[in-house]
Amino acid sequence: MAAAQVTIGAMDPNNSSKNTFKLENTEKRDTLIAIEKKYQQQWAEDGVFEPNAPSTSEIPLHEISAAELREKYPKFFGTMAYPYMNGTLHAGHSFTVSKIEFTAGFARMQGKRALFPLGFHCTGMPIKACADKLVREVEMFGQEFERCPESSITNGAPEEEAPAPTQATTKEDVTKFSAKKGKAAAKAVKLKYQFQIMLALGIPLPEIHRFADPQYWLEFFPPLCKRDLTNFGARIDWRRSMVTTDANPYYDAFVRWQMNRLKDLEKIRFGKRYTIYSPKDGQPCMDHDRSEGEGVGPQEYTALKLKVKEWAPEAEKLIEGKLPANANVFFVPATLRPETMYGQTCCFVGPKISYGVFKQSETDYLVMTERAARNMAFQGVFPEWGVFPQVATLTGSSVIGTLVNAPLSVHTAGVRILPMDSVKPTKGTGVVTSVPSDSPDDFATVHDLAKKADYYGIKKEWAELEIIPIIDTPSYGNLTAAFLVKKMKINSPKDASQLAEAKTLAYKEGFYKGTMLIGPYKGDKVEEAKDKVRKMLIDAGEAFAYAEPDGHVLSRSSDECVVAYLGQWFLNYGSQDQEWKQKTLDHVGSGLNTYTSETKNQFEAVIEWLNQWACARTYGLGSKLPWDKEFLVESLSDSTIYMAYYTIAHLLHKDIFGKERGTAGVSPDQMTDEVWDYIFTRRELGDEVTSSGISKASLESMRREFEYWYPLDMRVSGKDLIPNHLTFFLYIHIALFPKEYWPRSVRANGHLMLNGEKMSKHTGNFLTLDQTVKKYGADASRIALADAGDGIEDANFEESVANSSILRLHTLKDWCEKMMKMIKGEVAKDETPLRSGPLEFWDKLFENEINTLVHEARTYYEGTMYKLALKSALYDFISARDFYREGTNAAGIGMHKDLVRQFIKLQALIITPIAPHWAEYIWREVLDEVSSKENLLSDTPLMPFPQTQPTTVQVALYPTDLPAPNPTLQATQTYVRTTTSSITSAEGLQLKKQAKGKTTTYDPRRPKKLSIFAADSYPAWQAKYVAIMKQWWSGPDKGDEKKLSAEVGKVAKAAGGGEVKKAMPFVQTLKRALQSSEEEEQQKQQSVDAILSRALPFDELDTLRAMAPNLLRTTGCKIVEIVRVSEGGAGDTKQGEVVDVQVSGEDEKKSEKVRPVGHVLKAGGDAAELPFSAEAAVPGNPGFYFENV
Repeated sequence: MAAAQVTIGAMDPNNSSKNTFKLENTEKRDTLIAIEKKYQQQWAEDGVFEPNAPSTSEIPLHEISAAELREKYPKFFGTMAYPYMNGTLHAGHSFTVSKIEFTAGFARMQGKRALFPLGFHCTGMPIKACADKLVREVEMFGQEFERCPESSITNGAPEEEAPAPTQATTKEDVTKFSAKKGKAAAKAVKLKYQFQIMLALGIPLPEIHRFADPQYWLEFFPPLCKRDLTNFGARIDWRRSMVTTDANPYYDAFVRWQMNRLKDLEKIRFGKRYTIYSPKDGQPCMDHDRSEGEGVGPQEYTALKLKVKEWAPEAEKLIEGKLPANANVFFVPATLRPETMYGQTCCFVGPKISYGVFKQSETDYLVMTERAARNMAFQGVFPEWGVFPQVATLTGSSVIGTLVNAPLSVHTAGVRILPMDSVKPTKGTGVVTSVPSDSPDDFATVHDLAKKADYYGIKKEWAELEIIPIIDTPSYGNLTAAFLVKKMKINSPKDASQLAEAKTLAYKEGFYKGTMLIGPYKGDKVEEAKDKVRKMLIDAGEAFAYAEPDGHVLSRSSDECVVAYLGQWFLNYGSQDQEWKQKTLDHVGSGLNTYTSETKNQFEAVIEWLNQWACARTYGLGSKLPWDKEFLVESLSDSTIYMAYYTIAHLLHKDIFGKERGTAGVSPDQMTDEVWDYIFTRRELGDEVTSSGISKASLESMRREFEYWYPLDMRVSGKDLIPNHLTFFLYIHIALFPKEYWPRSVRANGHLMLNGEKMSKHTGNFLTLDQTVKKYGADASRIALADAGDGIEDANFEESVANSSILRLHTLKDWCEKMMKMIKGEVAKDETPLRSGPLEFWDKLFENEINTLVHEARTYYEGTMYKLALKSALYDFISARDFYREGTNAAGIGMHKDLVRQFIKLQALIITPIAPHWAEYIWREVLDEVSSKENLLSDTPLMPFPQTQPTTVQVALYPTDLPAPNPTLQATQTYVRTTTSSITSAEGLQLKKQAKGKTTTYDPRRPKKLSIFAADSYPAWQAKYVAIMKQWWSGPDKGDEKKLSAEVGKVAKAAGGGEVKKAMPFVQTLKRALQSSEEEEQQKQQSVDAILSRALPFDELDTLRAMAPNLLRTTGCKIVEIVRVSEGGAGDTKQGEVVDVQVSGEDEKKSEKVRPVGHVLKAGGDAAELPFSAEAAVPGNPGFYFENV
């Protein structure tokens, strides 16, 4: 029990999140969570997320085509990769969930029946491997692991931990935390046993032994997954859920059908091929069976046999008496370039590497690393499968100087074994043949050896055999390596980065453009000669085929994998079925929406290199291969088209195990291959189908569900699944379904970081979905996920965003409640009364801004750009409300009650996809829309739910009938914001200067006056340059910057004065405005005509008059004066006229600083009243001036 108790103490599940944000005040969060729980229960009771296809009683099957049905009753069908049931969901899962969740939520608001189902993946090795470990551990240590000693799981070193950040600690503070660290009481614990991992997952100790039964995992984790996603507010149709494997006989029948039909189509074949293999498990180890090395495949080599002609003295002593006198011993280098073997001048070994001498037959022995021999033992190189008898051990240094015969080498007398420090025991065989004519590494090494022969303990002539031309290339001549080493100034074998680049250049040039200069294939292209030379070597017995993993691969059972050459069933992906491959490529190129070019490029690259894939294994959980029940279907091969199964799952069974029949009343054994064919439109109704005993009505209902929901509209998954699952998903759909039902889109997302760093249980920077939702509530978590990012690059979940969203949502909820009470007549002491009547200046700006944001958010939702949608639908929407409230309050008129209610209603609607619980509360309880019929899906024939269902925001339509953005009001709004910002920023600058003791033009803390200067026309000198730009922009010379500059320069020079310096900057500013207008036309930017006409779309003076009360309040000024500035007076000077004066009180009206309306201000001279800022003003960009009063 000691080890278990130590693990419980040290591996508390909460420790994995110990360094995440810690909340201190939870009252507001708890209020929001209570709302969320209420509506989650209501949605479940009402079946809100359980859409069905139009029934065959409404529209008989085949009365209209499937495409017409989908057009008449629009739908959305989206899925994500079903999660694996060996643990609970973490925040990374929730990020992928959020993408399909937000999309499904918006699709509902578009009037579509939106289906988001989710199953539970249990196929493969992970569960079985973990269960088997527990079987062994229970046998070793007892049912509660009481006999496991503490010493076996601790290393005695105490851990250190720093305090976690709190609400008062900012993101920046976290990285700068400087408090003293405290020692943890417990010693550092190693997760050595499976029972410890289960404890770390939060499984109670007395419960763990039950997980020794693999089936128990299938019963335990799916309900937790459903719980967590329900608490998250996911719009999932749980009726359609299932577990995979033969634990669900319906799904098992579906997988058998899939495999049978792929075999019928010759997409599944049997043959010997190289595959990643686990000797411990005795079966292929595919991507999802690995704990390390996902995506790693076999790398094929040509293994040469370099026969020993003369041993180095030290090596000869080491093997003395261990080999027969007549033994043939071969050093075995593995090469990727057999066509270059004519140029071998030596063979390299790592001086510090240990090599084995392995018995291949009674007379033949092979020298290589043990790792390579282990691989070869599963490739038929040794007589007995998996056995590689080692008879002697040699160090690399002991064999240096050994003379060997190099097949094909022009140096027929033999070449020497020489040292090379960069040889890796984990790559190839640890023996490397040297071809310095075409390998930059080899060229640099032999030259270094020759220069330092004494240092390396070799004879100089061993490294100086003639380097002969093997391949001629157009770029590097016939001695590629020498050319590149000289060109790239490589001085020694230690210039690793330059040598790596040179190696790549040499290989590409030689393989794709090279021509053979030697041997029977002289004159052939290297591309053609390579395989011919390889075959020649193998046929002559001087080489054999060899393969190994192209990287480290560790199985779920902790076995280092090898490459095995064995007979197996495989899916014939790749160039062996060129037609299938090309169809898949074509679909990616023109039929599939990948949302980003990076995703599309990755798909195309994977399809180009992907090769045959083992689809069966003998160990793990899964469905048996129908025609060879010794094998199970591999986990990435039974999970390619299960989205089709979702369409009918609810008709087949009522529970995830298929124990209770669904509404179709069908038993598993009735689901024959012919029935599946009919459902999935591969055949029509006939005796082969009806002989199953399934009623025609049930058959037609199932086919209707499939024909309606398919094709899949969106598949969401992590980008790491593009090299396997997502590509297989495309391949198999294309093989089994008509083109009409091929997937429409794949949205790949990056990994999710937490607070800017990689999620890690070890560092305490980790959150499960359950922890996240309990900590922040569903809607705040969803907002943080939307804010995390949308591209294929890694995203970032900021806990500070989730935390601040709690306050934002709660504050907004309180405000909405208060406003609705005021609309109904209640008086709020701290709020300006609402008003009714005609819309005024601030009302019009506000109405136009929120309408614009609604349209903007819709565009982002449609493009699945949720970070931008969130900005428009929440952050900017609230900011618009705040600006409106400040403006109306400052003007003393209060907000308009109709616009306030419209804001609340629109806010609830446009945030529904992201924060549905908050929106539901506002919709039902604040706006009281339960009985409203306006803008509801239930008023349309699209309503897929019972008409007795209470009204919910989940069936409300997105507002699309709002007025289009008004360009004049948009320009006015922009003017108001930028002018206000400029004025307040200028005042803030003066305060900073004063705080630093610097001289200021006025004292911002004393009573002050603000004068705003609005010009009624542009400077006269600019007109001629506007004319030049107008002609250039609309003429044939558009884009010719040199002609534009020349013309402007000529006119400016002729004008003289200071125009030369200011003309070109003015023209460049004008040009940028025109380019912006052209690029952002869809965002309603000013038109080209408006820019060139230089006419403001609004009355600047009227706008400033409306702004003045607000400016009085925000700046704290006593007087705000508006002055119109115009050309006039002697010498083209400007003059001003006071057009409006507003003061904060009666006393200020008497101030001498209050100039009457109509007062004229002069520029220039000793009595100048116009400051420089007035003279610099232009229409749309006023000047302003502060002075004390």
